[in-house]
Amino acid sequence: MSETKSAAKELREKLFMQRKNGFYRLSDEEAEACYSFCEDYKEFMDRSKIEREVVVYTLDLLKKSGYTEFKCGMQLKAGDKVYLNNRDKAVIMAVIGSEPIEAGVRLCAAHIDSPRLDMKQNPIYEDTEMAYFKTHYYGGIKKYQWTAIPLSLHGVVVKADGERVPVCVGEDESDPVFCVSDLLPHLANAQMSKPLAKGITGEQLNIIIGSRPFKDDEESGAVKLNILNILFEKYGITEADFISAELEAVPAFKARDIGFDRSMIGAYGHDDKVCAYTALRATVECEAPKHTVVTVLTDKEEIGSDGNTGLCSAYLEYFIHDLAEALGSNGRAVLSASECLSADVNAAFDPTFPEVNEKNNCAYINKGVCITKYTGARGKSGTSDASAEFTGRIRRLMDAQNVIWQTGELGKVDEGGGGTVAAYIANLDVDTIDMGVPVISMHAPYEIVSKLDTYMAYKAFAAFIAD
Repeated sequence: MSETKSAAKELREKLFMQRKNGFYRLSDEEAEACYSFCEDYKEFMDRSKIEREVVVYTLDLLKKSGYTEFKCGMQLKAGDKVYLNNRDKAVIMAVIGSEPIEAGVRLCAAHIDSPRLDMKQNPIYEDTEMAYFKTHYYGGIKKYQWTAIPLSLHGVVVKADGERVPVCVGEDESDPVFCVSDLLPHLANAQMSKPLAKGITGEQLNIIIGSRPFKDDEESGAVKLNILNILFEKYGITEADFISAELEAVPAFKARDIGFDRSMIGAYGHDDKVCAYTALRATVECEAPKHTVVTVLTDKEEIGSDGNTGLCSAYLEYFIHDLAEALGSNGRAVLSASECLSADVNAAFDPTFPEVNEKNNCAYINKGVCITKYTGARGKSGTSDASAEFTGRIRRLMDAQNVIWQTGELGKVDEGGGGTVAAYIANLDVDTIDMGVPVISMHAPYEIVSKLDTYMAYKAFAAFIAD
């Protein structure tokens, strides 16, 4: 016997915004596709701890998918696929659409840098017969979270003769790992009486790299000498070569399923590689778009997007202008007609810390990809604030393509806040809105995302670039 709905229930279903767990809406087949997609994502995460490694992964995938390097003045036609490598730290890819480029491009922008510990230019020192690296933290971190966890070392050293030496230590099971020490609780009364933000200082984030002295030297500095000798024998580098190095210490954790139901993924660097990977996959799988598709995976977002590999630089704008010129159009006109999804994560509601969020206006795990109309802090400082019209267009598109989505702000109004690259792209006269995956423990060494939300981000980007 069927249940008759009350008038009030029917009206609620019609008028109230539905915010149900997305798994109630998934078929068994789509749930399986979601989990399968995330197996590939986990493999990507384990291979792409830093921005340079994301670029290597991306270029390899693009070349296998028929992309060629973009050169100014080259002839282009519908269906062509090109890429631009910006100093091995950022990459742009494009698929030429069937419509004239004057109709604008469909732009996706994600960042591939994450908070970490960078080595200082003169990092190696010895103290009481232990050797250390001095670090300078990169991006917004809680410093205490980076103590007493295994760290791996990634990056590049450029020697005096110009030779570039790649470094990756700590990811293979046979590799050593590194660590920042912390005080034992028995002796930490003074430390634990400090405010949380001051329990560990930036200058205390020193990475232990060795304790064995060089066997033929009993003088001071023998442990440092032994470490430098090991590095010279393995990489051919000297202490002076660290001046021209970019070495990053990141958590040595692997991406792993979280929960008995395996519904979530724990990993370092979901912010913002979860959006970078989903946008990359959607772009590579796009074969014959109507509008020209441009996807940029950019650097330096975590420190303000400054520098020539960040989106405060003009490299994306230059690329659009060069692309427009190659297709017989004007770059400024193309930008004005373009639309962008600023593909960046948002904070997921954490029931353990509910006080920082306003529950009607925050993102939740398993409720889909999050559309963020504006970011910024307090009085919407540092945000582009997408128009109602563009927000409405994206909303209709997501519904039409059966993408599970939600909206959310980054915390209560006066709680804090944060920004994305959206403002820099909007400043180019491009309609722009943020869209990305909700993250628990954002900026921690181990972040958590939902597999459902990750898959919905992929579907959302695919729907946008195909529209």
